[in-house]
Amino acid sequence: MCSSHANATSQTTVQASVLHGVRDLRLEERELAPPAAGEVQVAVRATGLCGSDLHYYGHYRNGDILVKEPLSLGHESSAEVVAVGEGVTALKTGDRVALEVGQPCGHCARCSEGRYNICPDMRFRSSAKSFPHAQGTLQDRLNHPAAWCHKLPESMPWGVSALLEPLGVAIQATRRAGVSGAKGKTQGTQQTEKVLVLGAGAVGLLVAGMCKVAGVPNVVIADVDANRVHFATQKKFADAAYVVPMGPRPATTDEALATAKQTADTITALESVGGQVDVVFECTGVPSCVQTAIYATRPGGKVMLIGMGTPVQTLPISAAALREVDICGVFRYANTYAEGIEILSKTDAATGPDFASLITHEYKGLAAVEDAFAMASRKEDDDGKLVIKVLVTN
Repeated sequence: MCSSHANATSQTTVQASVLHGVRDLRLEERELAPPAAGEVQVAVRATGLCGSDLHYYGHYRNGDILVKEPLSLGHESSAEVVAVGEGVTALKTGDRVALEVGQPCGHCARCSEGRYNICPDMRFRSSAKSFPHAQGTLQDRLNHPAAWCHKLPESMPWGVSALLEPLGVAIQATRRAGVSGAKGKTQGTQQTEKVLVLGAGAVGLLVAGMCKVAGVPNVVIADVDANRVHFATQKKFADAAYVVPMGPRPATTDEALATAKQTADTITALESVGGQVDVVFECTGVPSCVQTAIYATRPGGKVMLIGMGTPVQTLPISAAALREVDICGVFRYANTYAEGIEILSKTDAATGPDFASLITHEYKGLAAVEDAFAMASRKEDDDGKLVIKVLVTN
């Protein structure tokens, strides 16, 4: 087990949950050196399991990205500083921090633009894209650059703090969409009246919540799962919801496009929606949903692609081009943590989105990681409770 000494001066033995193959998790010991100059050593307190973690766990790959060496998963994390390296002045032992786990190169053209999330040399904890892999946060302790540790208010719970990473995706998406409701409208900008969020998983709910925080008056969310859309409206993430019916799989491309258009027409014809929307946030990556998104967007509106699903798709491009519908990609986030901390600190669940309610299940200790993954793979637990965000705490 790791030492409890506040300022590490020698190597420390820590425990880590390590993935060696498909559903092959092992609890192992690692030697952790003291933090280098510019680094802090942190004790990880909470880690949320993400869809990409589930892909790696279940397939030992994430799309085309193959795992090439044993890998610790986890990247949605909050932690406590237990030691500081030379030159670190902004943080001290005992500070509570949220970890921004992407480490860009810092000097390429994209980094210089402030768009470090699309740095070609990005190393991201728990991702197998770079090699050697950047090990994830499902371990007792780790060393991390102090510049990518964001100080948290003492009052913010560890679990809620772990939501800052996926909330960053939602902030990035709404920024790129130019969402501006009554609270965020500036002179010369057009207020966003209606948005549609396709997919009521954790990211979809966070995106809907960010739209409500921005003051968008009509946020509609759609999903095939009735319990999830009910949760979205009950917890004030959305104003209206639509349950997408599960029909037979279309046999041809023409049938698929016709079905997608019918779904879009049905949603936009709802009294609570009242026509095509300004922005659609597509959070599933499912081809039928991306098609529906294009058809549901008003002329001059935007489709934001957030879901990492099917890599090659057939889309009704002319339906977008002839109405000047912009199709924009969203990948991770950049410069979002300060805003996220303010939102989670100030949003009142009595009147706005209940962000804390997204944490539905919690497992204590690294020995329980396998059970946590099993739960995260389900839609409901044995008691019928909805599974949205599963945490591992230390």
